[in-house]
This record gives sequence, C-alpha cells and structure tokens, in this order.
Amino acid sequence: MKTPIFAQLPPTFVTQDFTQIFLACFALTLGIRLWLKRRHIRFIASHREQVPVEFAERITLDSHRRAADYTIDRNKAAMLGIAIDAGLLLALTLGGGLAALHAFWAPRLDGLFYGLAMIFSLMLISGLVDLPLSLYRQFVIEARHGFNRMTLGLFFADLLKQSLLGALIGAPVILAVLWLMGAMGDLWWLYVWLFWSAFNLLLMFVYPTWIAPLFNKFVPLEEGDMKARVEALLARCGFRSSGLFVMDGSKRSSHGNAYFTGFGDNKRIVFFDTLLTRLDPPEVEAVLAHELGHFRRRHVAKRLVMMFAGSLTFLWLLGQLIDAPWFYAGLGVDAQNTALALILFFLVMPVFTFPLTPLMSTLSRRHEFEADAYAAEHAAADDLIRALVKLYRDNAATLTPDPLHSLFYDSHPPAAQRIAHLQQQGSRS
Repeated sequence: MKTPIFAQLPPTFVTQDFTQIFLACFALTLGIRLWLKRRHIRFIASHREQVPVEFAERITLDSHRRAADYTIDRNKAAMLGIAIDAGLLLALTLGGGLAALHAFWAPRLDGLFYGLAMIFSLMLISGLVDLPLSLYRQFVIEARHGFNRMTLGLFFADLLKQSLLGALIGAPVILAVLWLMGAMGDLWWLYVWLFWSAFNLLLMFVYPTWIAPLFNKFVPLEEGDMKARVEALLARCGFRSSGLFVMDGSKRSSHGNAYFTGFGDNKRIVFFDTLLTRLDPPEVEAVLAHELGHFRRRHVAKRLVMMFAGSLTFLWLLGQLIDAPWFYAGLGVDAQNTALALILFFLVMPVFTFPLTPLMSTLSRRHEFEADAYAAEHAAADDLIRALVKLYRDNAATLTPDPLHSLFYDSHPPAAQRIAHLQQQGSRS
C-alpha cells in the first residue's frame, strides 16, 4: 500500500503548524473579500450622480441612481453574509462544532449512516444560519427595489421542495460516495470521481423535464413573429433543441433572463416571461444568438471539462490528506474517518482556492465576449446592444462597478466594455 504524500510529512510538521497556516489563509481571504466589497460600494456611491457618457442617451439619471442603490444594498448584505459564513466556519472547525456533532452521532450510528447523519446535520445547520439573511434579501432588498413578487408562502414552499428533493437525491449519492471511499482502497478518489461525473451528466439530462417543472411552469412559445424569428435563427446556426419554452419567472421576481438547459438531445431553450414582455422580437433574437454562441464556441463543454478536471484534482488531494492526523486535529477534530475528511476538506478548501477566483472570472468574461461576437455574426449587433441596455436598466445592474471588484468576481464584462466591443463587431459586419 502506497503511503499518501501528506502522511509522509516529518514529525516536525505538527498540528499547530497547519492550524496557523489555515488561520493565516482564512484571515487573508476574509480581509480581501470584505475589502473588495467595501471598495465596490464606495466606487458605485461616488459615481451615483452621473450616468456614464456611453449610456447618457439611453439610461436616465433616476434609473442610474436606482441601480446604484440596489447594488449597494446587495453588496452590504453580501458583506454580512461573508462575515456570517466566516464565523460559522470557525465555529464548526476550531470552535468544536464538528467535534460536537461527531460526539453526538458516533455512539448512535455506525458506518455509512453515521456519515449521512453528519453531512445532513451540517447542511441543516448551514441552512438555518443562512435563512434570516435569505429572507432579508428577498423580502427587504428585492422588495425595496421593486423586484420581489414572491410571497412568504411560496418562499417556504420552495424551501420545502428543495429540502425534500435534496434528501431524496442527496442521500443515495452521499451513501454511494462514502461507500466508495471506504471500499475502493487507495484509488477510491478515482472511483468517486467517475461516479460523481456520471451523476452530474445524468442530472443535466433529467433536470429540464423532471426537476425544473417542480418549481416553475413551462409552456411552449406561442406561434407568431417571435417564434418564427427564433426558429429561423436556430436553423441558420444549425442548432437542434427539444423545445422552446416560456417560464413563469414573474411569480418570483421581475428580473428577466433566458437560458439553455439540458444535455444531448434533451436541450431546451427557456425564456422568462418577464424577458418577453420587455424586449422586441429582434432583441430577443439577438439575446438568443448570444446564448447560441456559448454552445457553438463550446463554452459549455469547456466548463464541464474544467469542472471534471477540478473535481478530480480535489478528490486526489483529499486522498493524500485523508490519513494525515494533523489535517483533522489542525481543524479542531480529534476523530478521523472518511465522512469527517470529506466534510473538513470541502469546508476549508474555499479558503485556499480563493486566489483562483479572478482567473475563473476572466475566463468567463472571455466567453461572454466570444458569445457576443457570435451573436453579431448571426443577428444584428445593434439589437443586442438595445436588449442589453434594457436589461441593465430593468434589472438595475450597475454601469459603474469598481474595476478591481469586477476583475475578481464579475462573470460578465462591465457594461461599457461590452457595449464598446459589440459596437466594434457591428462596424465590421
């Protein structure tokens, strides 16, 4: 049996060393995240009273102020969420929370069901801690700015459905993962990765027809100019889907969107009803052309490959840590088993992988530019520009993000950059 890499560390590397490394990375990550949010809030507030020149003819000052206020409120809530998550992480690890859960469940359950109870207990605690802030976001911030259409009853009905669905799907998956970790020897991480990858592909396939309808109604897009334009665009782009659907997004929010869902021959194109009421048919066509660009430029496939490669790397790393006593003790847990290893690893990994955030955001923004370029080839760039400006205005998206915050977090390019890029594309066509 080959000894895992981290189990071979010399005795001089003691528990206290790993604790100090964890705390240093934790403090640095927390400090940077809060600092970036504070920068973002200050930057937006300082530009609240003037619409950027590029949008002066399209966005009113009142709309610009509304977007600034909405973004500031959301980011203040985000700062509170970051602080709460940080406190919960410390409470669960060095504060003894996981150790207390282990002490409760270990005498009562054995093997796989002990692991299932530990993981579900952690999910319950995290959900309860997050609940007040979720309610505040939905019924205070979203309502204050005119976006919330969800009732309290619908909120908790969604929460109940999500919990039941998570238990029905999650329990067998967790049991399978824990069994593979214990039964497959040194290469357990490879078997878990194969199982996890297959499960995610299956979930992508069944989500549109089995899961999404539990939360929303999907009706076929009505006959008319809109559908004719969409079908003509799909034909030009050589794209096949299992249907064009309109989703009742308006029962929860007034935000508008459109997306692809599904996998293989089970792909669907979904429009929020709120989107169709705001955009003209040529603008909807341009938005769809952008989404088709993601498919044609293989962005979905590339992200899947990256996700699978990342999960393989992380599972291999966990395989090297799972037998290292300092890993458990350094995070406040004296016991040592597969369930605890899995929980601790995925609790603390975001602390160490935070530096990757701007790299992933940069890749995502590049994909957005590529999809915009594709849209400009198969629809009118001016139509996409008009659609984007309407969506920025109606969704109260800020036109003046802090550049450094945007570099770290934004999956889409800043509005001014994106519009300028599309104008260049339009001038070439």
